[in-house]
Amino acid sequence: MSIPTVLENILARKAEEVAARRAVVSLAEVEREARAADPVRGFANALIEKAKSKQPAVIAEIKKASPSKGVLRENFVPADIAQSYQDGGATCLSILTDIDFFQGADRYLQEARSACSLPVIRKDFMIDPYQIVEARALGADCVLLIVSALSDAQMAELAATAKSFDLDVLVEVHDGDELERALNVLDTPLVGVNNRNLHTFDVSLETTLDLLPRIPRDRLVVTESGILNRADVELMEISEVYAFLVGEAFMRAENPGSELERLFFPERKRLVSSPDVD
Repeated sequence: MSIPTVLENILARKAEEVAARRAVVSLAEVEREARAADPVRGFANALIEKAKSKQPAVIAEIKKASPSKGVLRENFVPADIAQSYQDGGATCLSILTDIDFFQGADRYLQEARSACSLPVIRKDFMIDPYQIVEARALGADCVLLIVSALSDAQMAELAATAKSFDLDVLVEVHDGDELERALNVLDTPLVGVNNRNLHTFDVSLETTLDLLPRIPRDRLVVTESGILNRADVELMEISEVYAFLVGEAFMRAENPGSELERLFFPERKRLVSSPDVD
């Protein structure tokens, strides 16, 4: 398993972070909180049902910053952004909780989920079952497993923990080898294809299109990164990809929800602005 240097650094720091968290709050205590959490909202089912109707199933991301682009949004109020996304037509939310590299926070997930009725994924670098249980305690409905960051044994263990706490899993792949590993190890219906090359950080939508024929029809393909305009959306829809994870394009917009609507549901704008509509 070859890990790019940037990811290697992130994972090393993440291991330190998890150890520090365990020292403060025991796994048993986090498990108690997780068992007492509100019922899950059905992340995978929401996406699958929306995509079945050939409508954009958008996972709208809430993130303040990224390692490659720095701060994306100065006026960062997760609750307001979540409400904006729901109004704009999002199906689910993705909340960055990584502190050191994305300026995320656990409370961002809690604030966003409390402000809307959408299912939420905790987007972080998951390497330890502790984080999965913690995600459920925070109110997450789904967790992200990044194949390039995990061994097959780790993937299986994390997925089993997620299942035991009623969490859905979105598995993320970047190439054919990772896809093969994911399909062999996991039975999650959600397969995310990240169009960003972790070695070069170049983005190409061809990554999704190239892997698409190799993904079983009973899995829902989520294309991640690189969706910037209507042409990108239409390219995916022509190929029968209806699930999208988009963050940066929305975070840089004055009104993230309006940008989501403009990008994925332009017909709504026409209806709203038409003087002939009551």
